[in-house]
Amino acid sequence: MSLGALKHITDICLLVEDIERTVAFYTEKLDLTLRRRAEGFADFEMPGVILAAWEIGHISQHTGVPNRPERAGHKACVAIELPSPSEVDRLFEELSARDVPFQGPPDDYMWNARCAYFYDPDGTVWELYAWLDGGPGDYHDPEKHETTGE
Repeated sequence: MSLGALKHITDICLLVEDIERTVAFYTEKLDLTLRRRAEGFADFEMPGVILAAWEIGHISQHTGVPNRPERAGHKACVAIELPSPSEVDRLFEELSARDVPFQGPPDDYMWNARCAYFYDPDGTVWELYAWLDGGPGDYHDPEKHETTGE
């Protein structure tokens, strides 16, 4: 299955400077409902798509996506959920063969997902991801992070 055949973007993730300011804006100014919250990350309930916000310093620290690209800064990450981790690997190989510029090979991240990151011609960050066994688990459970600091 090619990327074009999927025709479904599951997440729009805005890369932001200050997650607290962003959460306040979307919940207080736009009246969005906060769905999940974790260190450097939040997402909001939206019909048909997940709107997320991720601090650029946090994604940079964990994935290697540059904090400031050489061009005029990226402010969004378009994410596509795939059915399996092996599909992330397969699409990485397929798109790499077409000279799509990836940050690096797919990897398993602490949020229990296998991910690969690439850039469009304007520098927009794209994420291909699939949940590992157990799905998103409690990584995004704000109560766990408040009580344990994890």
